[in-house]
Amino acid sequence: MPTSILTLSLSLIVLALSLSACQQTDTDTTNLDTDSWSCQTKDSPFTYSVCRVDASELTSDRYSLQLFWQASNDQPLLTFNTLLSTLPKTETLNFAMNAGMYNENYAPIGYTVIKGKEVKSLNLKEGGGNFHLLPNGVMWWDKAGHVQITESHALDEQITTGNAQPWYATQSGPMLVINDEIHPQFNPDSTSIKLRNGAGICRDGSIKFVNTDIPVTFYQFATLFKDELGCPNALFLDGGIASALYAPTIDKQDKKEMGVMIGLVENKS
Repeated sequence: MPTSILTLSLSLIVLALSLSACQQTDTDTTNLDTDSWSCQTKDSPFTYSVCRVDASELTSDRYSLQLFWQASNDQPLLTFNTLLSTLPKTETLNFAMNAGMYNENYAPIGYTVIKGKEVKSLNLKEGGGNFHLLPNGVMWWDKAGHVQITESHALDEQITTGNAQPWYATQSGPMLVINDEIHPQFNPDSTSIKLRNGAGICRDGSIKFVNTDIPVTFYQFATLFKDELGCPNALFLDGGIASALYAPTIDKQDKKEMGVMIGLVENKS
């Protein structure tokens, strides 16, 4: 082979390798955004949808976890469609779900804080129903975006001492997983099955929001968070007809009416 042709061939190989390396770098850079959050549908140990967000992203200016309840006229938003219509054009709702239990007027029955304003005081009463299947808990985060799930009485003490200053908070019950232990009142042999949704703070540094696609027991739901998703603390939000999810990337958009909603907002400005 002539030297000139050999030199040209070697140059082309080097150029091709260089382009390949650049393309790989560009792909990795693109994937960094999708690593911040994602939604998936799973079929084991039962069918469910899960949306996750990297907790560290919530302390940035790009992503924020928010609670939504009323429109500017003080009427409940009720649906995901109404919520979407109220968002500024610079914001995108990546996923959302109902955030807790509510009364006949779609008002929250548990502790609720929205942008530092207390909408409903902490509910420490005993009673019937899932909300009072103690211990129950609160999913809350401060103004900096640090998210926690805390048992209700423990949070009450933290608020009293000033160690907790919720910017957003939603109380529901029961707790599903408490410090890596399944709620003590859950029965593995229970036959009470319903659609359920909840949230967990997980070991991999993420916050995971789950909506079951089939009816399950509390024990099955809690076991999912503890063993499959690796969440030492998880909170039941609601179930049955109130269990709702908005996740367009997996073609989920329930049309149900609900009270307070929780959603991941992305700032595009």
